[in-house]
Formats: sequence, C-alpha cells, structure tokens
Amino acid sequence: MTREQISNEYYNWICGIICDTNAKRKKYSRLLAYLYSKDFNYIIGRDGNRAEDGMDLRYRFGYEKGVDSHVIAAMLDNDPCSVLEMMVALSLRCEENIMRNVDEGDRTGFWFWNMAKSLGLYSMTNDDFDIDIADEIMERFMDRRYSQNGEGGLFTIPNTNRDMRSAEIWYQMMWYLDYILEL
Repeated sequence: MTREQISNEYYNWICGIICDTNAKRKKYSRLLAYLYSKDFNYIIGRDGNRAEDGMDLRYRFGYEKGVDSHVIAAMLDNDPCSVLEMMVALSLRCEENIMRNVDEGDRTGFWFWNMAKSLGLYSMTNDDFDIDIADEIMERFMDRRYSQNGEGGLFTIPNTNRDMRSAEIWYQMMWYLDYILEL
C-alpha cells in the first residue's frame, strides 16, 4: 500500500467516525478536508495531550484495519496532528471515556459537530465554504482570541464566570459537560 493510499483510507476512516451518513460527509467534504490539512498548534502546554490523542488515532486506525504499526509510523507519523484528528480524538474520548450511554448510542459525531458549531464552522457546508473565513476562525481558535465564554473556541458556556481562553482544552470540555448536564 502506498503512502497516498493509506492516507486516503485513514482520512475516510476518520470522517466515518463523525459523519453518520454519506450525505453529511458530502455536505461538509470541503470543511473536513480543510480541517485535515490544518496543523493543530497550541499555546497551553497540556494541550499537547490533545495532539498526542490525535496522533494516536493513526494507530487505532491501524489496529482496526489490520495495518502494522511500523507501516503507520512510516507512512502517517511524518505529519503533525491535524485539527480534524485532534477534534475527532477529543470527541471519541468524550464519548468513550466520559459520556457513554447505551440508551443514547454512539454520540461521537454529536460532540464533534457541537465543537464545529462553537468554533463557527458548522454553517460552512460545501456551498458556503470560505477558506479565508475558515483561516480566520482557525487562527482565532489556536491563538485563543475567542470569547471569554468559549464562543469561537471548541466549547461555549453561556454566562460562565470562567475564562475559557486560559484553560486547557480538557478542562474546557469538562466544564462544558457539567454545563450541559445541568440543563
């Protein structure tokens, strides 16, 4: 298998985790490809854990698809973690480690698309995708220039006293989950 083939299969696998239908995947294909092309950069040290989780997805893919870890290392680990990988890995952690509910089913996509909404990306279907606006949104997110309540970042909590900009992403998610559980 070539690097391009394995990269394409990996990308399709990631998108399958968060898109419950082919229609949704087609509707957002430009946004998903964009997020996959953007390196996840962070300024709070512990957010490096989110990047590590994103890169660990590559090995989960290898395990699930029967691709040797040496092949994954040689063909996929040359690139830094993408924003898409980080967000999908965080969505998986949220669902599998914290919010799993047999009655609700797998909500990994739900967590991902809620982050896309908070970032301001959810309206960017293929028909409305604007790379200049997407670049502004990504810069604002990674530079932590979003609102104090998290709007423009991954998690928005209305009327919070916390400054989401100064907290690592993991804590932001915990506070967000506390908030939605109180609704």
